[in-house]
Amino acid sequence: MPTADCRLLHHGRIMRCLTYLLLLPETLKKSKKVGKLPGRLPVCYEILTLSLTSKKKKQQQKEEEEKMAAELYPAANTNNPNLSNGTTVADTEKTKEVHVSQASSAATTPTTQQNINNNNVDPPSWQCSHPTLRERNALMFNNELMADVHFIVGPLGESQKVPAHKYVLAVGSSVFCAMFYGDLAEEESEIHIPDVEPAAFLILLKYMYSDEIDLEADTVLATLYAAKKYIVPALAKACVIFLETSLEAKNACVLLSQSRLFEEPELTQRCWEVIDAQAELALCSEGFCEIDLQTLEIILRRETLNIKEVVVFDAVMNWATAECKRQGLGPTTRNKRNVLGKALFLVRIPSMSLEEFADGAAQCDILTLEETHNVFLWYTAAKKPDLEFPLTARQGLVPQRCHRFQSSAYRSNQWRYRGRCDSIQFAVDKRIFIAGLGLYGSSGSKAEYSVKIELKRQGVILAQNLTKFVSDGSSSTFPVRFEHPVQVEQDAFYTVSAVLDGNELSYFGQEGMTEVQCGKVTFQFQCSSDSTNGTGVQGGQIPELVFYA
Repeated sequence: MPTADCRLLHHGRIMRCLTYLLLLPETLKKSKKVGKLPGRLPVCYEILTLSLTSKKKKQQQKEEEEKMAAELYPAANTNNPNLSNGTTVADTEKTKEVHVSQASSAATTPTTQQNINNNNVDPPSWQCSHPTLRERNALMFNNELMADVHFIVGPLGESQKVPAHKYVLAVGSSVFCAMFYGDLAEEESEIHIPDVEPAAFLILLKYMYSDEIDLEADTVLATLYAAKKYIVPALAKACVIFLETSLEAKNACVLLSQSRLFEEPELTQRCWEVIDAQAELALCSEGFCEIDLQTLEIILRRETLNIKEVVVFDAVMNWATAECKRQGLGPTTRNKRNVLGKALFLVRIPSMSLEEFADGAAQCDILTLEETHNVFLWYTAAKKPDLEFPLTARQGLVPQRCHRFQSSAYRSNQWRYRGRCDSIQFAVDKRIFIAGLGLYGSSGSKAEYSVKIELKRQGVILAQNLTKFVSDGSSSTFPVRFEHPVQVEQDAFYTVSAVLDGNELSYFGQEGMTEVQCGKVTFQFQCSSDSTNGTGVQGGQIPELVFYA
């Protein structure tokens, strides 16, 4: 046995050796246990021997631990349920050697080991390949990954299951915020939304996840409904702008009905502009037959419709037939009258000509015999009976004229027509409806001209008409109209042309202006390459544009 001084001298070294001994696996400690066998060294010398050999084993153990760490924290296994805070779940069948390696690996940060592994071995994760928050959020759209709520969207039998994330929806909509985090928060994992179309709901969610708006004509109204329902004003505004841009006579009545439902006054006003100016096209469209009864009554009360009343009557009959079909009724005269109700008496039948009434309304049996008899008396008798129908004709829109010349003149050899084209280009600063052109006539006496007028944009013909007009020998302009007014968008150049045929010389314009202010509309003019008869900005034919605004 060594002396006490020797033990004191090596006391610090022995304590360090004891630390190593405690960390050794159980089997190793057993193999190093000292018995009372002859020839064996005392315990302290055994420990000293172990301390010398442990350095090599420590190095080997460190290498094993690094290998184990690489296996525990690979980038591809971030979703492994067996990993928790960088360590494996305890395995009761593992030996104590595994516990020792876990304890000693605590000095190495799991994040560090994981970063090392991501950089050197495994490919980057989806988070790394999408550096911006918007990109990563967009990946979660309609994605089951981490979804904590599901929506069953659409009516029964046509529904679609859509995964979502409560936090994202709550941030984008006060309705969703109250739904998920309010006092009456939804606790169900599946939420049914039968009144929204699946396609529209997906457009709504895509905007909330990525700020992207993908609108289509077939789904924009349903999307507007969804945006209004969940109070997403930016998306609703985008829908309104889309509808205004795509507004035409054939869909104006449907959009009018929807704009009233959604309380969008700007869209409502735009619809009225189209319906007033292009009333015949609007009321004869399929969309007119799809509106509700209240919207029908509002249109029939409109004073500014540019339309003949006989056309209004025919349109109302078409609507009644469609409404009978929607209600599952046969299109009989009685059923049509029942679905129309008071709307029938908003048609201004007395404003038709006698011939129009006799050939149309009087023969369709929608009126009773007494009503038909009284209308005929109203047309012919000196003492007119009382009628339930409005008696006065609609006022319609008052056409405006843009005159681009400051003076006119005539000469003995000008302005001659032999089938050549007079043409000019124009642009406006707000949307208008071109109804026709004003043209100069004969400079000598009364004369008749045949004329073909045309409106084009970028070479595409928008409207044309072949007609005649008679001039009286004065320098006045004579209107020639298209069959229907044509919508003209702002800040785009259009080309109007006129090909006249007549033996008489005519007046022509002088001192033309490149810019003309007409009411609230500013016109700009420039020469057209289609013009082969001398008309340009400074002089020539086509002195006026007739329009509604």
